[in-house]
Amino acid sequence: MDGRKMLRRAAVCILLAAVFSRGKEAEAAFLFQPKQAPVDLRLLETTDLHGYMLNYDYAARSEVETYGLALTASLISQERKMAKNTLLFDDGDLLEGNDMAAYAARRPLKKGEVHPFIKVMNHLQYDAATMGNHDFHYGLDFLVQTIRGAQFPFVNANIYYNFGKNDMDEQNFFKPYVILDKKVEDRLGRHHHLKIGVIGFVTPSVIEWEKPGLQGRVKAKDIMQTAAHFIPKMKQEGADLIIALAHCGVDPPAKQPFYTGDAVYLLSQVKGIDAILFGHQHRVFPSEVFAGVPGVDIRKGTINGVPAVMPGRWGSHLGVVDLTLEKKGGSWVVSRAKSEAKPVYAILSQQAKSVVRPDPDIVKMVAELQRNVLGSRFTLFSGE
Repeated sequence: MDGRKMLRRAAVCILLAAVFSRGKEAEAAFLFQPKQAPVDLRLLETTDLHGYMLNYDYAARSEVETYGLALTASLISQERKMAKNTLLFDDGDLLEGNDMAAYAARRPLKKGEVHPFIKVMNHLQYDAATMGNHDFHYGLDFLVQTIRGAQFPFVNANIYYNFGKNDMDEQNFFKPYVILDKKVEDRLGRHHHLKIGVIGFVTPSVIEWEKPGLQGRVKAKDIMQTAAHFIPKMKQEGADLIIALAHCGVDPPAKQPFYTGDAVYLLSQVKGIDAILFGHQHRVFPSEVFAGVPGVDIRKGTINGVPAVMPGRWGSHLGVVDLTLEKKGGSWVVSRAKSEAKPVYAILSQQAKSVVRPDPDIVKMVAELQRNVLGSRFTLFSGE
């Protein structure tokens, strides 16, 4: 046989063998590829903004570098770029607390008018929110009118209509929970639909603190009892994951009377809650402040094994909870979790410097309101 023909035949055989081998490898890879890849879900939280849309100190009349939603919004944008699947929540105390908030509340909203803070939240595409005790400060009517402008749900499960001492019908004043349909992408690029339940709570003390506007109209129920009532219902309605938005802080169980603002520790023991995003205390969790509290792991950011986060106040931090979800026995379960509160600033040479620039869209959206506040004699304290 001609030498050239032999070489050509040998080359063809080698090529066919390579193709066959690659085909087998691809087939093997397909056969051993996991049928269900994990889903990474990142939860983002703001809380206790108290009207601080901007990084501005109204007492000193100067810009600051350590707080303000305009700064937090830039962190939100960064986190969304780094994760395939994210959800954004707010934990309340939005509407009252500084000059801008007081100025925005000086008159009732006109029909069809959207509160400027809600406009900002709509722009940032929040997925859900709850109310804090300060959000009731200007009265129920103002609060209800304000949240109507939201393009996302506000939820609260433990504020009820007060029909008198002998209530026969228990009726929630707000929507107690919502189940979001979230399209997510797993680590192999496959898409799934998760049903994510979101339930909200506020410290029952709000009834006492805001008595002039609330007495006789609404009542507050115990947070743990309310959670134990609604969580099974949410599961029955198909919730794959349940997130609690709790406007109450965390303290060891020995300090947990009914009218406490710090019920998160006990809430973490309610079966079925997968993550707790909380606020109210103006503290940062996880942090060394909570080291040594039984059941608290400040390295992982968990309370009794439940991932939790509290991102300070005024937009000083962004709460971040990273969950790894895996399908087991037909149900999604949290296999790994870690939380942290990321500050908008860093300490450099003993000075606080912002690590992000203010979001220009947020600055623009409230620019006219800011000019009106600063150009008037109106202050939170004078009410002028």
